[in-house]
Amino acid sequence: MVLKGIKLRIYPNQEQQTQIKMNFGYNRFVWNKMLNMMIKRYENNPEAPFLNAFTLNNLLPSLKIEYPWLKKAESTSLQATNHDLVESYKKFFKEHSGFPKFKSRKFPKQSYTSKMGIRLINEHQIKLPKLGLMRFKCGQIKFGKIKNVTIRLSSAGKFYAILLVDTDIAELVKTNHFVGIDMGVADLMITSDGVKYPTIRFDKALSRKKHYWEKRLARRRLQAMKEIAWDHHNKVAEPRELSDFSNYLKAKHMVAKYSEKITNQRNNYLHNLTKQLVEQYDVIKIEDLKTKNLLRNHKLARAIANQSWRELRSQLEYKCEWYGKQLVTVNPRKTSQICSDCGYDDGKHTLDIRQWTCPKCGVQHDRDINAAKNILSA
Repeated sequence: MVLKGIKLRIYPNQEQQTQIKMNFGYNRFVWNKMLNMMIKRYENNPEAPFLNAFTLNNLLPSLKIEYPWLKKAESTSLQATNHDLVESYKKFFKEHSGFPKFKSRKFPKQSYTSKMGIRLINEHQIKLPKLGLMRFKCGQIKFGKIKNVTIRLSSAGKFYAILLVDTDIAELVKTNHFVGIDMGVADLMITSDGVKYPTIRFDKALSRKKHYWEKRLARRRLQAMKEIAWDHHNKVAEPRELSDFSNYLKAKHMVAKYSEKITNQRNNYLHNLTKQLVEQYDVIKIEDLKTKNLLRNHKLARAIANQSWRELRSQLEYKCEWYGKQLVTVNPRKTSQICSDCGYDDGKHTLDIRQWTCPKCGVQHDRDINAAKNILSA
């Protein structure tokens, strides 16, 4: 049994949309309230023990007495919010990542998680807690025990339900094939078999439309900020905010819409690619790249970010685990400068050198294929 996420596009009616947005608010309020309490507690007594999710959940009844409208919230979602807050704290102390932040209703992406009362009625309807029956669309449904559901509103204004399902996945047939993979910029991936997978190319029409609306958004934001500044300068009784400018909001929505379409194209491309790899090979070796460090190179940052190396590795990790295959990470040091035939180190090559000949054995190498072969043999 494995845990698998299934993303459904849901179509709530107006009443259900209102209830979903209210649940966003309830969970946002609990997150901010608990976070503020934990910060104050630490400031008053730095030696106080760290609060766990169980302790925070025990505070919910008193919070509902103080704020009676919280009783309208889906109860398990508030517990899930406390759990997420505690996990965020643990991540901060363990990995020294960002400290938990207060949530704002102005943030375009909102979500909450429920753990009970979830049921798939048929291939087109789902029953969700506090919401009732709702129509959904999904390409492929894998039935199993539903552990929880996350209701999410995207920045493009679409509603999604992400189901976490405990299900059986059959292992793939063993092929006894092994492969080394070199990550690239000109090409997304290069294998030790000499196959080059092209970089992700988005629909040109989508890219043009996104760029068009990004320019309009920048202009409209600038104009709106000027008018807001004018209101403050002239001490208008009720100065306008960005949310009062419909043209600005429309441009913002259109940018989010096309950004989401491009993201969906990228994820679809990566899913098809990674599924193909785990079907063809039993052992997949990749470079252990520190993407965060590579993004500091401002000349290559945009190209690297577009390749989505981190997402590619993440998909390979869980798909290899699902289907009984093996993923091995290799130190990327010197993979492109060592001859894969004789092992001679030819020294560092600049990025413009795509072909080179080994001075020791005379073999001519394609830079990327040679690196992939070295990764395989590592």
